[in-house]
Amino acid sequence: MGLAPWDVFHEGFSEVIDWPFGRALVLTSFLVLFLWIPLRQRVGLGTLLNAVQIGVVADIVISLVPEQTSYWTRIPFMVIGILLVGVGSGFYIGAGLGPGPRDGLMTGLAARGMAISRARTAVEITVLLIGWILGGTVGVGTLAFALSIGPIVGRTIPRLRMQDLPSATSDDERPWAE
Repeated sequence: MGLAPWDVFHEGFSEVIDWPFGRALVLTSFLVLFLWIPLRQRVGLGTLLNAVQIGVVADIVISLVPEQTSYWTRIPFMVIGILLVGVGSGFYIGAGLGPGPRDGLMTGLAARGMAISRARTAVEITVLLIGWILGGTVGVGTLAFALSIGPIVGRTIPRLRMQDLPSATSDDERPWAE
């Protein structure tokens, strides 16, 4: 049913540089941090842990979880996966230890006035297109993720965010809610 948009990019990038998926994902994490410079995002402990841990876990999970071959099992896996990523994003970003490299693009755009849901959707569609050009796998699940994850994250972050988080900008300057 296709990969999530960032994974479309990671797959295409891993083929171009001839590295395993997880290692290409980690490299992407650190390259994306350069895009934070104009957004004035701050790297936190959560940022660094996310940058390394996601790639390592991806390689482990890919080797352990069997591919679902039935169309009827793929649909619930896709829907549950999208929801888990959306809620998980709310929890880990809400903890205030720093967004992961990819999510820092979204939070950086949101801190500059873009609604979090629109920022996430814009980032997802952009990397989806680049990943597709690089040869990544796109399917109906890819499009479902790209179009639904922004609204889900836009709803979960404000509800799961710790209220007393220190931030570079005031809450009034962060359009976390729609």
